[in-house]
Amino acid sequence: MDIFTDFLLINKQTMKKTLKSLKDNWIIVFSGIVYILLTTIVSLLVFTVFRGALGLIGGIIIAIFSASLISNYLYLLYSVINYNRLKVQDFKDGFTYFLRKVYVVFFYGWIGSLLLSVFYRFLGPNAYVLSLIVNVSILILLNPLPESIYLKSRDPMGSIVYAFDFMKENWINWLLPNLIFHGLLFYLTGNIITNLFTTNVNLSIGMDIISIAKYLIAQVLFSFIMIYRGHLFKLLSTSTRRKRMYMRKF
Repeated sequence: MDIFTDFLLINKQTMKKTLKSLKDNWIIVFSGIVYILLTTIVSLLVFTVFRGALGLIGGIIIAIFSASLISNYLYLLYSVINYNRLKVQDFKDGFTYFLRKVYVVFFYGWIGSLLLSVFYRFLGPNAYVLSLIVNVSILILLNPLPESIYLKSRDPMGSIVYAFDFMKENWINWLLPNLIFHGLLFYLTGNIITNLFTTNVNLSIGMDIISIAKYLIAQVLFSFIMIYRGHLFKLLSTSTRRKRMYMRKF
């Protein structure tokens, strides 16, 4: 019963903070549109200039650019969760603030995928099964990695280790609300988010009113989910169930 009560009270508190944060910082809903426009422009420029033998350089530029967009979004969430405010300067600073941490984490992931590819070659048709198991395991065991990066002052590897330790301690309180909200997002949009570092809902935006309204509703829900995750992570990472139960007596 204590676990159930703790779960309800945690999410009640998180919901209250999230609604206020989204109300006060509604502009974050439109960040996805900005990222789509920037990605389109940069991709066209890079793949126009860096073609043929220069394709490798273009790929590196795109990778760094993608990491900078993720850094930007994490910094916007950082400002919302910690200070409940968003300024133009936050958007400018965000492209580089977490860039190194995000890029290094991606580099670790790339190294890991190279090592796993060696095993995949020997498994033949079974390689798909192993790949699926690995990807699902990473999605679950390192699910709070984005929050670990922007809410904890740790190096890239330390952020990965902290995310794993956080899941061991808080898997019920973390996974259940995430499953509920992402299930709702899937019901409304048909999208399943499997990328830990998604910055917006991947929906095509048509010029008709229905398409625009559908996209905006999806972005509002996505923004709500990401802010909710931030507040939930901050609450769980700075307390224990015993401490929370004790503080409620007062």
